[in-house]
Amino acid sequence: MGIQFSSLVPCCVNSQVKASVIEVPHTGNEDRSEVDNGLAFREYTFEQLKNATSGFSVQNIVSEHGEKAPNVVYKGKLENQMRIAVKRFNRNAWPDSRQFLEEARSVGQLRHQRLENLLGCCCEGEERLLVAEYMPNETLAKHLFHWETQPMKWPMRLRVVLHLAEALEYCTSKGRALYHDLNAYRVLFDEDGNPRLSTFGLMKNSRDGKSYSTNLAFTPPEYLRTGRVTPKSVIYSFGTLLLDILSGKHIPPSHAFDLIRDRNLQMLTDSCLEGQFSDDDGTELVRWASQCLQYEPRERPNPKSLVAALAPLQKETEVPSHELMGIPHGSTLASLSPLGEACSRKDLTAIHEVLEKLGYKDDEGIANELSFQMWTDQMQDMLNCKKKGDAAFRQKDFRLAIEFYTQFIDAGTMVSPTVHAHRSLCYLMSEMPQEALGDAMQAQNLFNQMPQRSLCPLAHRVSMQCNHAPPPFSSIVNPNLSSFSPLFHSQPPSTTTPFNMDNTTTPPPPSTTATLPPSSTPSVTPTVSMKPTTSSPTSSPPASSLTTAPPTFSSPASSPLEPRTELGLVPFL
Repeated sequence: MGIQFSSLVPCCVNSQVKASVIEVPHTGNEDRSEVDNGLAFREYTFEQLKNATSGFSVQNIVSEHGEKAPNVVYKGKLENQMRIAVKRFNRNAWPDSRQFLEEARSVGQLRHQRLENLLGCCCEGEERLLVAEYMPNETLAKHLFHWETQPMKWPMRLRVVLHLAEALEYCTSKGRALYHDLNAYRVLFDEDGNPRLSTFGLMKNSRDGKSYSTNLAFTPPEYLRTGRVTPKSVIYSFGTLLLDILSGKHIPPSHAFDLIRDRNLQMLTDSCLEGQFSDDDGTELVRWASQCLQYEPRERPNPKSLVAALAPLQKETEVPSHELMGIPHGSTLASLSPLGEACSRKDLTAIHEVLEKLGYKDDEGIANELSFQMWTDQMQDMLNCKKKGDAAFRQKDFRLAIEFYTQFIDAGTMVSPTVHAHRSLCYLMSEMPQEALGDAMQAQNLFNQMPQRSLCPLAHRVSMQCNHAPPPFSSIVNPNLSSFSPLFHSQPPSTTTPFNMDNTTTPPPPSTTATLPPSSTPSVTPTVSMKPTTSSPTSSPPASSLTTAPPTFSSPASSPLEPRTELGLVPFL
């Protein structure tokens, strides 16, 4: 089934180029990109990786075929908050534990900025797992074939193929020239938008003997003949990736051969790239793709010659990858709190884990039970409702948690922003976004100093679930911008929440309580005003009007608190 690309040489590769392709040797000592990130390869316990992935939760699966894949990849977070990717092999893979450990340790010695470096492994009983750096910005296949916001730009495509060639060159220099099933799903993007080659493909599954799981139309011809993969087979797969980069589609080499032979390069190139590159650049990339796809392995280039050829083609080298990719820079997410980071990823499971441990200072009196009121039967019953709600929340029984939290709130004796925040997430997990929005706003209103550090990301997440159109997440954490999430008003609250001697809080007056319109009433997105009002308490709208209009908060001009025009978000997120 291999394609005889030798006939393409006269039209795509001149003899001088062809000679230089084969004769560039590997020296193994010219690479200056080898890195030591301080993360030595180690062995993890199964319990550590189980906890890191929330019990191998389905919601943490990041591999392309989900839980149906024979070997599933999960995202996770270790106790030190380091994010990782965990590949869990099926129970029939790697029966020889010694061979698995030897292979993993060998690959784990590689450290390079072009690789998704292998950090460790786990080998307990029948369990075989690999641990690698987590790449948060999807795969090359996602950005090429299934892009949503913008197609990958030509300079970025050239950068991808160069970085990939550099990764292969490094692996070859370290004696790991074999890479199994190289394809667009093996190329991942880190937090800075830089492409990296997954190290999972450097390990050969000892049981099934397969090196290629994709369609046979993309398989090196010598593998079809002998069933063996060689370093030149990897170059053939690199050629198919060059076609992917050029066309934006997964084109079989046989089809590409027909287009190249007919000199129909316009049909071969991605229509989204029109006007982004010259004919010379396009032709040069086609030349090297053709050379990599030669039928005879000995006629294919080596990784070092690919690096030498692709480096001069680079464009806009001074522009960071994340800008070319149009993705948020890694430092933006790194500056967020754990809850802010979870909300930016829209990870409800992670939000639940954070809120499970999170509380507010105004709840301390409730938790410590210091008040004389707490010794009354009515107060004790209410506290029991809160405790039962917290227990159901920890067990992820969100319906039951809503029931107990509602009983606590309806009693009306004490208020708790934490309860509203917990119930907001419970509503969201129960597909009740309008109710979730109401609780998020109520929690924000009840406590107007510290809670912003956690409620703002949650409320932003709720607003998106409610089909509002909030501004970019960066505008929530930047106090210099003139607008914030539509969930919050910049007007000061009508009253402060006084503290009793027993350190519990009293409910705010009814006129300042934000209530949500009934589900039958069309939702209205609150507007944002950055000018604090000085209206008197008597100018507040009656409570009945709050059922048909967005919640609005007002404050006396002599309020002892500083007007909350910027919400004070940045110091806490």
